[in-house]
Amino acid sequence: MFPKAFSSSLPQRRLLATAIGLAIASVGNFAMAAESKTALQLDSLTVEGKADKGKSYKVEQASSTKYTATLLDTPQTITVIPEAVIKEQNALSLRQVLGNVSGITFGAGEGGAYGDSINIRGFSATNSIMLDGLRDSANVTRSDMFNLEQVEVVKGPSSVYAGAGATGGSINMVSKAPSLREFNHLQAGIGTDGYQRLAADINHELDGIEGGAFRLNLMAHQNDVAGREQIDYERWGIAPSVSFGLGTAQRLTLSYLHQSDQNLPDYGLPAINGKVLNGVDHEAYFGLKNLDTEEVDVDAFTLKYEHDFNELLSLSSLSRYSETDNRSVTSSSYVQTKGAGIGPGQFKFRSNTGNGRDTTTKLAINQTNLLWNFSSGFIQHALVTGIEVSRETLERTGFSNNLDGSKVYDLANPPGYYAGTHYKSDISALDTELTDRALYAFDTLSLSEQWDLSLGLRYEHYQGRNDSSDYVKKTRTELESTDEVLSGRVGLAYKPVENGTVYVAWGNSFNPSAQNLATSGGLTKGTEALDPEENDSWELGTKWELLDQRLAVNAALFRIDKTNAREKLEDGTYELQGEQRVEGFELGASGKITDKWQAFASYTQLRSEVLKAAPGKTEVQVGQALANTPPRSFSLWTTYQLPADVEIGYGAQYVDERNVAVSTADTVPQASRGKIDGYWVHGSMLSYAVNKELDLQLNVNNLFDEEYYDRARTNSGTTTTSGGVIPGDGRSAVLTANYAF
Repeated sequence: MFPKAFSSSLPQRRLLATAIGLAIASVGNFAMAAESKTALQLDSLTVEGKADKGKSYKVEQASSTKYTATLLDTPQTITVIPEAVIKEQNALSLRQVLGNVSGITFGAGEGGAYGDSINIRGFSATNSIMLDGLRDSANVTRSDMFNLEQVEVVKGPSSVYAGAGATGGSINMVSKAPSLREFNHLQAGIGTDGYQRLAADINHELDGIEGGAFRLNLMAHQNDVAGREQIDYERWGIAPSVSFGLGTAQRLTLSYLHQSDQNLPDYGLPAINGKVLNGVDHEAYFGLKNLDTEEVDVDAFTLKYEHDFNELLSLSSLSRYSETDNRSVTSSSYVQTKGAGIGPGQFKFRSNTGNGRDTTTKLAINQTNLLWNFSSGFIQHALVTGIEVSRETLERTGFSNNLDGSKVYDLANPPGYYAGTHYKSDISALDTELTDRALYAFDTLSLSEQWDLSLGLRYEHYQGRNDSSDYVKKTRTELESTDEVLSGRVGLAYKPVENGTVYVAWGNSFNPSAQNLATSGGLTKGTEALDPEENDSWELGTKWELLDQRLAVNAALFRIDKTNAREKLEDGTYELQGEQRVEGFELGASGKITDKWQAFASYTQLRSEVLKAAPGKTEVQVGQALANTPPRSFSLWTTYQLPADVEIGYGAQYVDERNVAVSTADTVPQASRGKIDGYWVHGSMLSYAVNKELDLQLNVNNLFDEEYYDRARTNSGTTTTSGGVIPGDGRSAVLTANYAF
């Protein structure tokens, strides 16, 4: 197992071996403990395991205490991807999981940054990713779901819930936590493209401690990328957690997460206007394997305390300290195709090829909520009041390997390795700090059995500083930015019947200049003094529970307006002069159609448009669709239980063609400006319950080996220097054995 791991560095081999050894040892200890229990207790464990496997895709409530109503009665589009769907698809990364939600697209690394780049309803949500309701800002690829229970996507401006940003929506990842039941789950997987995986999920009650439980999740993994065989990923992780007082009025949970990744970054293929350059093979690799790397270590400590004072009042406090170390060296596929010494079908690497970054991101954050249930006259209230304070820092050193940029290569045969001389030298430094203090309140007022009014208000004080040095130009820049914003949300829900809701809602959000400080150090000269961008959204929707409440369906019409987008003027300064709009509708369904047939599906249609641009760009940009915003997208996952303990599954994803960027070149005709082709991708699953303890599951992804591009840099490229697109994964097959006892 893991033969490839033993060709990497010695520390990494030891880490992988330690993770696997811990998994085996832990399971062995719990197995011996299980043998000491009575036969009746063991039978109970088996029944719980089978019940988990049959869990419905339909989720009743979001995890955050800020949402006091069920999903059915919440006047907002919220999609929850449950653990059952994640396991059946064998979805490992956040990007794979979010492929289940239409209206979401993904970008490529920008400016040497390599990590999750996510758009919701046409607007960036990269700074609106949360873990257990707390902001998770580090700019990394969230590559593994081994310690996550489910993922929640909230659509529409969500600053009132998620803080500054969240223009098109926010994403919340929900961690696994201890529970008062005994189980031991082991997983082993093997597949094409060097896929190998071991994982364990172990939960054990603590004898002699009231409400005490311990949970341990472990993972060791490696694979090459299907259709991109030179790209390889390797990682391991450990996540222990312990709870006290479960099932009582006071509960305390302590948890720790460590994950270590060692990957080869992929900047994809050179392209102009969304089309790969002639002569470039789909499987070509434009990086430098002996230099490029992405090494990430994440450590997070979390403390959660809950206290139910009585039936009317409860407290929840969540604190986290996390540190993310990221060392990356990237060779961009955005290459020079014209210039001195470059002939037809040839290229030179750009001057920043081989540059790298050593980055450390630290976050200390606390969120404390009080939940009040009371009445004022005939009105029932579910009121949440809370405070959130955080401090985030980013320290980054940029360096160059000083490669020889004069060498010329063939587009049809990129080198893959760097054979020349090189040496490392630091070229820049960045030190940022972002502090955030917020007060908020949410109230769901039950006016009658049929009418609910939802109100939300959040005050936020944002303060950031940015100290950057350019060692080449011998300059240093210190910037500061302070913003105070007030965001709100109002929703009115009407229940004509118990299983249906019709609602209308309004919300706003803000994008301060400093919001990217802990992610990418985005505070720049000319933007630090600007007021935040402002966004407003209206949504008219309906939600229903059908087929004896087994199936949840929803539909919504919506419109988002950004009324003062930042625009860079011809003299290099910035002003809040832009206006953008995204409007559309979406449909969703999740749950059981019959006792044996389940489905999880969504469809989104978007119409995006630049309404106003900066002087000099108006004639070119107005009327264009926003970058990376497909007019139509669709996602489906469905399974059917056959006789003889066999289950089959099928999935499909469709993304329409979309603009690479909002073009500023008036010489490019509107109809031919850069677009990435649309695509369909299909997948399948076959599982067989060998017995009560062992399941076998076969997943085939990209069933028809479609060649497509699912990520792009928002730069169309020029006839001299290309842009780039990243191919989606090719066809792959994975066989997984799941053993529960």
